[in-house]
Amino acid sequence: MEALAQREATAARRGGRVAGRALDAFEQLAGGLATSVLAVVALLWVAVCAVACVVGVGFWLLPGALRAARAVSDRERARLTRSGREVIGPHPVPDRLRAALADTAVRRELGWLVCASTLGLVLGLLGLTLPLNAARDATFVLWWRSVAEEFRSPSFAPWIVQGWAGAFAVTLAGFAWVAIAVGVAPWMARLQSWPGRRLLSPDRGTDLAMRVQELTATRAGALDAHAAELRRIERSLHDGTQNRIVAVSLLLGAAQRALARDPAEAAPLLGRAQDAAEQALVELRAVARSILPAVLEDRSLGDALSGLAATSPVPCQLDAADIGRCAASVEATAYFVVAEALTNVVRHSQAQGSVVTVRRIDDRLEVAVQDDGVGGAAEMSAGASTGGGSGIAGIRRRVRAHDGTFTLTSPVGGPTRLEVTLPCGL
Repeated sequence: MEALAQREATAARRGGRVAGRALDAFEQLAGGLATSVLAVVALLWVAVCAVACVVGVGFWLLPGALRAARAVSDRERARLTRSGREVIGPHPVPDRLRAALADTAVRRELGWLVCASTLGLVLGLLGLTLPLNAARDATFVLWWRSVAEEFRSPSFAPWIVQGWAGAFAVTLAGFAWVAIAVGVAPWMARLQSWPGRRLLSPDRGTDLAMRVQELTATRAGALDAHAAELRRIERSLHDGTQNRIVAVSLLLGAAQRALARDPAEAAPLLGRAQDAAEQALVELRAVARSILPAVLEDRSLGDALSGLAATSPVPCQLDAADIGRCAASVEATAYFVVAEALTNVVRHSQAQGSVVTVRRIDDRLEVAVQDDGVGGAAEMSAGASTGGGSGIAGIRRRVRAHDGTFTLTSPVGGPTRLEVTLPCGL
């Protein structure tokens, strides 16, 4: 029985994955169909402008037509990026017609317009009509008697169904078409996307140059984050611990002078000096913990985040199961992100609760903090983008130093959701 239940569960999971892939494929085909329609319009406009060049008018219209083709191509790049690997757009279309026609990216976009207007359009139409016709035939036996005789025909043949035997045959064929549609949809979606990924992707040299620029910016961000962290530690030591130690020194000097006059006066001064020394020690420990929390070294990131959630003044729910261990710097950054986000929740959000979610997906660590507060944190983020090392600007700088991603969604009225993705570094 247990083996049978396991086989059924495995089959159900496999069927769910197949259905999910088919739904994603149909969605991509629908999006590709919309882009293909725009490609047809852009291609016709380019062709009209090219023909108009015979009378001279087209030379003025053609640059605008090429920019329209670029707009449609950028829409396709955005669609392909949402469904897979990022497709980076090229530089703007040159203003001069001769330079625009000599641009490799423009010529490749014109080639893609031809492919999208033919192959992409056909596949998009098939991607929409095939499942609809399959569903129509699969349910044929339920409704064929309720329509006029001229409509009692399957979608794949012109003959008229006269009896129940024919209706059941159409329904069985409809189920076969449903299976075929589910099976071929992912292949159709990949085939529809292939011209865009082949023709709209930048050259390898462009990818490398942009990656070098990105790594240069990441290195600058890492240096900025390091400098900001040093400034924060210096401020904490200067404004807190150093003042306490100076107070201890002054009190001990006063107590030493009091001993020569009246030993009874020295006792309160020594007590105050001891209190100041203890406070300085507490602040020094706090600074040390802020550099790298000891719980990260002794236990795990999940345990450290559990402590943050438990001590948050705003009720916080933590979901951080089975995340394993990452590089120490990555765990420290994730801890800082959650700590700073919860601090902002307490100070600014007026929230009644918050949720912290941490997931390990392959070689990436995903951290999300969401609250039910008043929102508006995006405006504060824009105003603090050049600020110091704390708050949202500090989170952004630390994440960028790890070559991670940072997303903040906070409409006025809430909710606020902060999402960070970090490479695990292992």
